[in-house]
Amino acid sequence: MYELHRLGWNSFQQLCQTICREVLGQTVESFLDSNDAGKDGAFAGTWTRAPGESYTGRFVIQCKFTARADQNLKPSDLKDELEKVRKLVATDQCDVYVLMTNAGVSGAQTAKVKVLLAQAGVKHVLIFGSTWINQQVSERKNLRMHVPRMYGLGDLSQILDERAYTQARAVLDSMREDLAKVVITASYAKAVEALNKHSFVMLIGEPAAGKTTIASMLAMAAADKWGSSVLKLSDPAKLEERWNPEEPSQFFWVDDAFGIMQYESSLAHSWNHILPQVRAMLRQGAKIVMTSRDYIYKRARRDLKEGAFPLFNESQVVIDVHDLSIQEKQQILYNHLKLGSQSPEFITTIKPHLEFLAAHTRFIPEIARRLADPAFTKRLHMTEYHLGQFVQKREQLLQEVLDGLDKESKAALALIYMKKDHLESPISLQESEELALQRMGSSLGQCITALESLSGSLVVHQNVDGDSVWRFKHPTIGDAFASALTRSPELLGVFLRGSSTENLIEQVTCGDVGVERAVIVPRSLYPQMIARLAEFTASEKYKSQHLAIWGAKWSLHSFLTRRCSKEFLVLYLEANPELVTKVCSPGLYLNSSSEVRLAVRLHVLGLLSEVSRKAFVEVLSTYAVSGEDLYALDDEEVRGVFTDVEFEALITKVREELLPRLGRVREREQDAYSPDVPADEHMEHMLDGFKTLKDRFGDDAEAVQVIECEIGRAKDWISENDRERPERAPRSLGTAGTVDRGHGSRSIFDDIDA
Repeated sequence: MYELHRLGWNSFQQLCQTICREVLGQTVESFLDSNDAGKDGAFAGTWTRAPGESYTGRFVIQCKFTARADQNLKPSDLKDELEKVRKLVATDQCDVYVLMTNAGVSGAQTAKVKVLLAQAGVKHVLIFGSTWINQQVSERKNLRMHVPRMYGLGDLSQILDERAYTQARAVLDSMREDLAKVVITASYAKAVEALNKHSFVMLIGEPAAGKTTIASMLAMAAADKWGSSVLKLSDPAKLEERWNPEEPSQFFWVDDAFGIMQYESSLAHSWNHILPQVRAMLRQGAKIVMTSRDYIYKRARRDLKEGAFPLFNESQVVIDVHDLSIQEKQQILYNHLKLGSQSPEFITTIKPHLEFLAAHTRFIPEIARRLADPAFTKRLHMTEYHLGQFVQKREQLLQEVLDGLDKESKAALALIYMKKDHLESPISLQESEELALQRMGSSLGQCITALESLSGSLVVHQNVDGDSVWRFKHPTIGDAFASALTRSPELLGVFLRGSSTENLIEQVTCGDVGVERAVIVPRSLYPQMIARLAEFTASEKYKSQHLAIWGAKWSLHSFLTRRCSKEFLVLYLEANPELVTKVCSPGLYLNSSSEVRLAVRLHVLGLLSEVSRKAFVEVLSTYAVSGEDLYALDDEEVRGVFTDVEFEALITKVREELLPRLGRVREREQDAYSPDVPADEHMEHMLDGFKTLKDRFGDDAEAVQVIECEIGRAKDWISENDRERPERAPRSLGTAGTVDRGHGSRSIFDDIDA
């Protein structure tokens, strides 16, 4: 059984329309809501309900919604409709009257209702009550996909098959409350289309625009329709680790793929590393959904190897979710308030202002969530001006809420922030974290109590990557906490001491270098930051010691390159003079080398000596002439480290020494092939190099002929060595049309206080 009484009149009407299309096989002509029309929808033709049972003529659909869970249909419920029915019959608009209601329907009452409608002139009366509607929703996966709110209004263990529910339970159970409030938007329809066609979709948008909501709907639909195991992950490495080639129905959901509140270059680097694997996963039948804040994705695109994964460039696949219609905003606001925790008195008082709120230019779904939670509205005045300020100054008001918390609650939020929005439960702290809590006047026990009291409003307990974790209810709360850090030098000092260095360098900048939403460490704390960086010798993200050391080096270099001012770098190099020598001698695969980027940054800032610059140029030139790595010919920032004379000399040397033996370079790459890797992935680096050469020597017909010949031979070799992949039957969620039209004189909010 589904809690149909929680839908509201407008959503119930949309459900009925979808049932007409998906169950009755009819496209409804129109849905009206004027108080004197006498019909909520209509269609004409022949409908065969069952073998031997057909109806022909003009059909009128009337929806009767009740907000009471135990309501049963009575003849008196149609008292206002009978005169309208007579008029419809008199004008030949009603041969068959279809009554759809979420009320209970008994045999005796049905008979009485049919008699009344027959007396009004209707030839045939069909009544579908709550039991029938529940049955249709339960039996038809496609119907649930079109109305995903139903997932939040029923028992997931009864909706999903046992296998899918068992595999996805930890993720889906935590989503149930939010699923009950979802609204089908145009962005969701586009996302379904992208997932059907490409098996991949990237959802981008401003903070709190609804990316996670759409991803949760897609995850639920996949688990329901395909029996997919749903895996919600936070790290590219986890994607590769959890993929099972023998299970083609896996659905991977990667929230905040390139950083939660700020861009994290390490994540983009990790994605570049596994993009060939991602392509293989999609070919094998996996479905992948990623989300990212728009400003983070814009920054990540500079570092992503889009040539290795062209879908990042597809407008059909990268969907901006922020564009909501007025009707969608109104329904979002209705759902949150109807299913929120506000008192009936609050709902009644705010009701006259709801259309104004939904029409506000700064309204986003997060506003609806806050209005539905008393924790955010304790001092809210119910006037149009103050409500407008609630929407307009949404960031400032959230900061005021945090400022008003007790010290235990602030410490609890600080703990989540120090753990980068991933505080594992049960909570186990390092000594530095315990000391940080003490400096904030709290303790672990007090934080645990505070987390319980904040649960549902500011924090949430979820399952991520198989871990039970405390997280911010929404990342915007983390944004507000970061702002509080910048306003409090004392709190910032506690944060710098208490956070792990690996988390710290992905959240702060040393000086203002233009990283959006970052916490800026002031000059007075630079010595403390240099001391913390000296401690960072191994990353906790990797199990092997070798990778842990490499990961720490890569993250440190990235931090120095992207998040540090010249003033800080001068101090850091004074303490670590050996760094310059190391970054000027990078290894192969220069396009993903942390040393290369740091060397370029130091050169731009004038911190690279001439001796060091020449050493860097020599290493990159040697790689290019040998054919091992042609990145020096391809990247404009690296080109800036060369003088004009040096670069022209490199071009000449590549033409004279590399092009004549390009075939041997290709053969050497082919000889290094391992059958464990797909042939096209093995040759990807080589083909990228050939493309660089073709671009560089495009005006030299003889050189282009040589390069194209080697490209053709490389592709022939790939075809010869390409392993046959098993054919997978395409899986489609179907289409997802939105119901977005004006609703006449009746407001969506009409029954919100019923």
